[in-house]
Amino acid sequence: MKTFKHIVCSLFIATALTGCEDFFDTLPMNEVVLENFWTDKNDVTSVVNSCYESLESEDCLVRMGVWGELRSDNLKGGSNPSDEINQILKENILPSNSMCNWKVFYQTINRCNTVCHYAPQVQAIDPNYTESEMRANIAEVSALRALCYFYLIRTFRDVPYTTQPSIDDAQNYVLPATPFNDVLDSLITDLESIKNDAVRRYYLDDSPNAYQNSSRITRVAIWAILADLYLWRGDWDNCIKYCDLVLDFKRQQYEDMLDRDGLVPDIDLFGDIPMILEKPSGNTVYGHSYNEIFGYGNSFESLFELYFESNQRQLNTWVGKYYGGNNNNTIGHLGAPDFLRQDVAIGTNTLFKKIDGRAYASIAMENQSYYPRKFYYESVTFNTQSVTAESSLAFSGSSRSREDANFIFYRLSDAILMKAEALIQRGTIDTSGVAVDYQRAFHLINTVNKRAIDASPISSRVDTLKMADYVTSKVAMEDLLMEERHREFLFEGKRWFDLIRMARRDGNNIRLSTLATRKYIENVNAIKIKLANPDRIYFPYAKSELKVNPLLKQNPAYSNTEDSELTTNK
Repeated sequence: MKTFKHIVCSLFIATALTGCEDFFDTLPMNEVVLENFWTDKNDVTSVVNSCYESLESEDCLVRMGVWGELRSDNLKGGSNPSDEINQILKENILPSNSMCNWKVFYQTINRCNTVCHYAPQVQAIDPNYTESEMRANIAEVSALRALCYFYLIRTFRDVPYTTQPSIDDAQNYVLPATPFNDVLDSLITDLESIKNDAVRRYYLDDSPNAYQNSSRITRVAIWAILADLYLWRGDWDNCIKYCDLVLDFKRQQYEDMLDRDGLVPDIDLFGDIPMILEKPSGNTVYGHSYNEIFGYGNSFESLFELYFESNQRQLNTWVGKYYGGNNNNTIGHLGAPDFLRQDVAIGTNTLFKKIDGRAYASIAMENQSYYPRKFYYESVTFNTQSVTAESSLAFSGSSRSREDANFIFYRLSDAILMKAEALIQRGTIDTSGVAVDYQRAFHLINTVNKRAIDASPISSRVDTLKMADYVTSKVAMEDLLMEERHREFLFEGKRWFDLIRMARRDGNNIRLSTLATRKYIENVNAIKIKLANPDRIYFPYAKSELKVNPLLKQNPAYSNTEDSELTTNK
């Protein structure tokens, strides 16, 4: 009887929370049914799980990929992209484009809001649901809610913001847009208030699997989110603080693994930061760090990622459709610009050195064109140390037959490079005139770079980046940081957001426009003119949202589109 109840209630809650056209048109739940549902901790667990399921949906995954990557210099059209994708690639974005629809994000937010509302009531009546469990659940969904809002403000800038669930007929969810920085401040305040309530680590058993639990929100994931929020807010000290918490956690985790196993052959210290080796001792081929981080997933370096496997109902259709097809060796809807990959193996590429394995593992060549293969390869092997041409790589890649790649939000490299960026912007100079923050930032950037390009034993590794070339200039350090982020996070849904963050800090779109238009061959000047508009780097509000919410005023950059009549006061 108890099992039947949970099946019925799970079906009800899924229908109630996903059957609406958008968040502001969400139908209130019947109070009698709600009272019958929220009776024990299993009911809370089912809705918490539904928050993750919503993030894993195709509508959500594709938008996270499109919003964070498509308009950057990383992607161009591939095999039969939709007209809507083509129009975004051409910077012809209309409010009627379905990629402007944020419905699934507000549905997820509403599920999180609902848990925050009802969990305390369940804890008061279920003796098996402890206060610490309740607080951990609220921390978990608060972090997921913060991620959703973070995606929304980076994409649309100002968005409607609420932490109240849609559960009552009397509630009015027609809300004006809240300014970007106000939402950002609210997210920071919210996560600061619950960060210590989150689970630090889920001990699954006594095996090494106890460390592989990064597909749920933990305290470490919240530290990473807070570091990112503070980075966008320009609070360098707090960004550094939370990055350090992540790095200290990983150092301790590595020490625990050494104490338990005596030896961890595929992880070693780069400086004082433990990272997965590109070629573990005794191996003759490279690609190990790619295989662990992107091929198998939930690696030692993972902080938070959505987990997929081939036999589950929801699959990673963003990778499957856009980075690769449903079968082996097929091309996805998106391609990679030539400048990212061309001539890497002969050493004349401007972004990648020829010994940088990230270029080969992330981008594939087929019929003289280049395509994203990060995530789509399940495993790779290659040898870069004596490469003189493409043929000398001895590259081999095993592709996925299903869309079962994980979607990574944060990993160890994020903490390293976010801290480096904050140090560069803080720019502390000591009493002798030495730019100590630049030096610290350089060592962090060099850590990520060295892991990728030098697989020799730790004692004999050499730097290919020279500190003296960068630390005398803030511009040089910023460029180095952006280039390393570009190499490290290629196709991970971060590049366009990186360019927006840079433009917000610059106070203009000059660098953004210069970088983003590198992929274009035609109409380059016309696209640069569009991107010069500070409003244009954000998406327009969807036509459907303007219809149902008269308090929502269209981004002025799109006021002359086909939907302009919807943006005027009536």
